[in-house]
Amino acid sequence: MLDFAGDTRLWLFYGDLGAGKTTLIKSIGALLNVVDTMSSPSFSIVNEYQRKNGDPVYHLDFYRIKKEEEAIDLGYDEYFFSEYYCLVEWPEKIPSLIPEEYLAVEISNQGAQKRLINLNKVYDKQR
Repeated sequence: MLDFAGDTRLWLFYGDLGAGKTTLIKSIGALLNVVDTMSSPSFSIVNEYQRKNGDPVYHLDFYRIKKEEEAIDLGYDEYFFSEYYCLVEWPEKIPSLIPEEYLAVEISNQGAQKRLINLNKVYDKQR
């Protein structure tokens, strides 16, 4: 997954409630050498973790926001346009704030203990 993403640091995670987005993000954190315990930022909206090299990893969850202005007030752009990994759950809540370049990670349930994960690099939302 890291090889596929290349230099893309903004990763957007799509999937139904309970699809496994947070679980997958925890596994990605392990690949990124995150030293902190990762958890869902459903209530805090954003969690910041540290990697072994000292770089931050940002994990945002927009499930609880009602309008895009809440993400703007949070300062979403400081996370999205940083040089660091930014892993975002429920990006469909902020459609007009999504930049033109990101990695889309789509997770769907395929029955008991089975998940299908699709990766897609997006360079231009208009295409």
